[in-house]
Amino acid sequence: MRCTSVVIADRHPVVLEGLTSFLGAQSGFKVVACCSDGPSCIGAIRSLVPDIAILDISMPGLTGLEILAVTNSESLSTRLVFFTASVEDRELVISAAAGAYGVILKDVALEILVQALRQVADGQRLLPLPSTDQAVSRENIAIAENVLTVLTDRERQIMALVSEGLSNKEIGRRLNIADGTIKVHLHHIFQKLEISNRTVLAALAISQNDSAGIPPGNQVPRIRSG
Repeated sequence: MRCTSVVIADRHPVVLEGLTSFLGAQSGFKVVACCSDGPSCIGAIRSLVPDIAILDISMPGLTGLEILAVTNSESLSTRLVFFTASVEDRELVISAAAGAYGVILKDVALEILVQALRQVADGQRLLPLPSTDQAVSRENIAIAENVLTVLTDRERQIMALVSEGLSNKEIGRRLNIADGTIKVHLHHIFQKLEISNRTVLAALAISQNDSAGIPPGNQVPRIRSG
């Protein structure tokens, strides 16, 4: 049986140790790193390139979506699965649109967790993955596929340039508009998509180039702050 390498990251020591012990005892899995914060998680993914990374959406230092943005921008092959106590519909939809392989609730049965991870290892996406008493909503799937349709053409243009790693000043020069206008546009984009920063925006842009009709940009070497 092929052995699937796994990095596990969680801010709670009990969850981290428990999941590591449980998964390490399962045939076909090898836990190669355990991390308690976002920076150490992305460091482990970069250096070890595991098959799967299981991480909480709310990680200190870097959030799960920010880690996903980095793995997308650097074309890392690791498949990210969010393991979380609860998830808002919007977070789940954004995770799906940004390219995560699954969202698994922490109250799921252990055998279902293992089954889900085996499916991810085989290349299957499990989004949205509901809790045991919920049904997958077609509406949520549709939102995930069209999460960027609420943006104007100008906002999509700015989003595409953010995904190329350009600063606000560089975007302003490219589009021949003021830096302050770029900030206003970004504020509106963040409000419409219900996200908080350009790192997550870049993740969405990279993964939605085809479906949103955004011209392909360069791989993102870094995300600049302004």
